[in-house]
Amino acid sequence: MDFSFWHSTEVNLTTTAFRLILSLLLGGVLGWERETLKQHVGFRTLMVISVGSCLLMLISVYVPQTFSQYKTVDPGRIAAQVVSGIGFLGAGAIFRLGANTHGLTTAATIWAVAAVGLAVGIGMYDAAIIGTFLLLFVLYVLDKVSKKIFMGGSLKNLRISFQSAKIETTKVFGVLEKFKIEVKNVNVEQSNPDHKSQIQLYVFVPDDLKLKELYKELNELKNVGQISLSQDF
Repeated sequence: MDFSFWHSTEVNLTTTAFRLILSLLLGGVLGWERETLKQHVGFRTLMVISVGSCLLMLISVYVPQTFSQYKTVDPGRIAAQVVSGIGFLGAGAIFRLGANTHGLTTAATIWAVAAVGLAVGIGMYDAAIIGTFLLLFVLYVLDKVSKKIFMGGSLKNLRISFQSAKIETTKVFGVLEKFKIEVKNVNVEQSNPDHKSQIQLYVFVPDDLKLKELYKELNELKNVGQISLSQDF
């Protein structure tokens, strides 16, 4: 079997098909990792980004190769536009809740997948494959390692309503600290007509949280009405 296309710099039917398929597979590998974590940008999206970037890179190589009589043709111009333009797509994966930002890793993955697609498009197969495996190492392996080193948990919304306008926030924070719940953001609402109040906390909850014991201690606080703990997204 002839593998001369592996080192070929010419953009023809064979190299085009191979590069597009390879970029599809590499983008799919990274997309699969994001999909398993239930991220908004997943399997198909990263495949499309990778193939699209590869196709644009093929165009940038094909234009000066075919229209060499035009000396002003810059093969790197389209690639540069991909790098800057992909930032807008990545920004769509980032969202804020209170003072907290989510989706930064996914946004960075979008940017990196575009680079993988460009590398395949220009014929840097080794760099694209090595880059894909390095990204997988960071996204998957190091994620598992960090969860063992650092405390695992998730960000949630904790709402506590009170049958009084007065909230003993010090005692509330004391209970949360006991259960190793870290408060990220606080919002207090008070209703003057019925003299009721509510505190909404954006918190980091450890995986080993004893939920029944937490509810029990919070309910023992003065004038506590309803308590709810929900996932933020």
